[in-house]
Amino acid sequence: MQRLDEILKMIRPSSEEWKEKAWKRLRSQIRPRGSLGRLEEMAARLAAMRESLDVPLRKKVIFTMAGDHGVAEEGVSAYPQEVTAQMVFSFVQGWASINVLADHAGIDVRVVDMGIASDLPEDWNVIRRKVRKGTANFTKGPAMTREEAEQGLVAGAELVLDAVQKEGYQLIGTGDMGIANTTPSTAILAVFGGYDVEGITGRGTGIDDEGMQRKIAVIKRGIEVNRPDPSDPVDVLAKVGGCEIAGLAGAVLGAAAARVPIVCDGFIATAGALVAVHLVPAAKDYLFISHRSQEKGHALMADLIGLKPVLDLDMRLGEGTGSALAMPIVEASARVLMDIKTFEEAGVTDTGH
Repeated sequence: MQRLDEILKMIRPSSEEWKEKAWKRLRSQIRPRGSLGRLEEMAARLAAMRESLDVPLRKKVIFTMAGDHGVAEEGVSAYPQEVTAQMVFSFVQGWASINVLADHAGIDVRVVDMGIASDLPEDWNVIRRKVRKGTANFTKGPAMTREEAEQGLVAGAELVLDAVQKEGYQLIGTGDMGIANTTPSTAILAVFGGYDVEGITGRGTGIDDEGMQRKIAVIKRGIEVNRPDPSDPVDVLAKVGGCEIAGLAGAVLGAAAARVPIVCDGFIATAGALVAVHLVPAAKDYLFISHRSQEKGHALMADLIGLKPVLDLDMRLGEGTGSALAMPIVEASARVLMDIKTFEEAGVTDTGH
């Protein structure tokens, strides 16, 4: 296993020179200037990442990271903790939403046990990177040790680095599964953004008003008990995060280190991305946020990172479903860059508009 600092040192900003080369080509294509809107912006970002105008993104994979949370015992979710493993079984069987949407888009799905509370059967097709059997209840102390948080970050990064360097994947997506994981994700947002917990807490899986007040109190207590340091992202992750959130953050770091684009899913995956970007701001250069989640704080997460989500479909499922829908759009932007001819190449008169 690599050390975290070695992975962080691999990350550098994308190329402004190649971004400008991309914009020059986009402005000279046989269509009105700016007529493909945000697809053009995505295309220029891809060129900057890969330092090329030709960015093939045909081979795609989503890593769905799963983990359990000790804070679930506080009654912050509408579902019991055993649903995490039960849903992982559905992923393995190909029955779930992520399987259907990824299959439709030609995307492979890898399910990763980052910290499920139970031991999964050996015959389940799951990548096993378990940091611990569920986090501790963060109302009583840190969710993880610092060493466990770093272990999760490295595991997520190495999965992506191996997928790119050994298997030739060109576009990475992330997703999550973990009962109660909107609670640590909201805590992470509150710490990094300095927000009042009441204003950013959503209903997650659909808790009632009583459950909502309980969830707000739990998040406040977790922050008060642990006092996570927003200037130290690993400290925040360890104290109020989760094993799968560590893996999701690590995946962003791994993609940035490999200089490939990564599309994160909704609220939980973006919490991981938020940790990654606070660790290395240049990691943002390789990141796309797939969609704007219905979860209350997600738009604030995107604002903190400084990226606009690709889609807005009123979704709030997780699993990587948003990534599965947005990844083909990111791929389409790469095709726009190279496959649309310029006025000069096509022999079309350029009016300059």
